[in-house]
Amino acid sequence: MAQAKYVQRGETIDFINNTSADIVAGEVISLSNRIGVAATAIPVGTKGAINVMGVYDLPALTTEAFTIGQTVYFKDGKVQATETDATPAGWIIEPKSQAGTIARVKID
Repeated sequence: MAQAKYVQRGETIDFINNTSADIVAGEVISLSNRIGVAATAIPVGTKGAINVMGVYDLPALTTEAFTIGQTVYFKDGKVQATETDATPAGWIIEPKSQAGTIARVKID
């Protein structure tokens, strides 16, 4: 029988910044099929913490309204309803009017 070894709670994960730019605290990071939010600054080539659970106010397209429970995506620095070429971001926990600039998103 396979055995599992507990590693961590999972609200944050270790992330090595293999990009060409420093990551600032609060920056949204694409993790292929989901997003995370940098918990701290992560200089190029170093390891830091990425939050992968929680509720965040994120910039959103001002051409779309969102409803509670709606799945949303992250593309070009904004939350949007369309998944085409976008990274799953989570789901809406507070309605947003079409003109609203911020979406309150539960990431997980």
